[in-house]
Amino acid sequence: MKALTFKRYGKSPEIGFTDVPLPALKPDEVLVQVYAVGLNPIDNMIPTGTFKPVLPFKLPATMGNDLAGVVTQVGGRVTRFKPGDEVFACLFDLGRGALAEFAVVPESAAALKPANLDFVQAASVPMVGLTSWQALKERAQLRPGQKVFIPAGSGGIGTFAIQLAKQLGAKVGTTTSTGNVPLVRRLGADEIVDYKKQEFENVLQGYDVVLGTVRGDAIEKSTAILKPGGQIVSIVGPLDAAFGHAKRLNFVLRFVFGLMSHKITRLAKKRGASYSFLFVRPDGDQLRQIGELLKEERIQPVIDKVFPFEQAKEALAYLAQGHAKGKVVVKLK
Repeated sequence: MKALTFKRYGKSPEIGFTDVPLPALKPDEVLVQVYAVGLNPIDNMIPTGTFKPVLPFKLPATMGNDLAGVVTQVGGRVTRFKPGDEVFACLFDLGRGALAEFAVVPESAAALKPANLDFVQAASVPMVGLTSWQALKERAQLRPGQKVFIPAGSGGIGTFAIQLAKQLGAKVGTTTSTGNVPLVRRLGADEIVDYKKQEFENVLQGYDVVLGTVRGDAIEKSTAILKPGGQIVSIVGPLDAAFGHAKRLNFVLRFVFGLMSHKITRLAKKRGASYSFLFVRPDGDQLRQIGELLKEERIQPVIDKVFPFEQAKEALAYLAQGHAKGKVVVKLK
């Protein structure tokens, strides 16, 4: 079958289409004919080797993490799905990829596709949906009336997280450029800072939660807007020792991660707040609950651009420019 792969880590990962064998099916897995794949910034980062110590792949490796498609075969122990079912799933941290004609998905990672979404819309959801859910609902335990800061509100994670935070009853602050102010306001943002005109740390205050989505010094600056008792949950790093422990990494890596997060942890503590790093995990049950919100149209996918499978490499390059409003999706069928 045809798949988009990378052959090595580093500056020249040799990304391109390759004929690879149809993956073998284990008893607790389903074989999915892939109809669409949602792209995420980490898809461009993995081939560089940035996450090689914690995201090992057997090379050449198929790229992509989010998919929507149709089940064609089920393993002997699978009970929740049957051939013909339309599903969506996240394959992140499972050592396999989605940008292929077929993908093997653990039963525990998949959920039925909401009937009101097409495959492109469904494929745009899994990683941003699960990340938002695990950061805001599970880790931060965001409650009605609390305030959450979600920077880069017009991006892939921002457009989903704003909507989920509103469903949880929170007030949302965000940053965006002038042209995207109407978009984030429509999604539900209450306080909007045009980052081209103002620094968010000079405008916002009294926040309970910060969702770290922007690299650089933005996370450190965000400590200034937190209430005592507030928390930063970052999906872009720095990695921390708790993450290393949860991944059962060796002492050296846990120590290194502790050093990497020392400064932000110290800054947060000065505010009486806390810092933690979140590595999203596939979870079919959470995806099912997210699917209910999508089915009820309480959350709607935001799609920036759709590329055909033959232009998957160009789609990744477009995403890397960092200007997408919502998600970039590759369509196979």
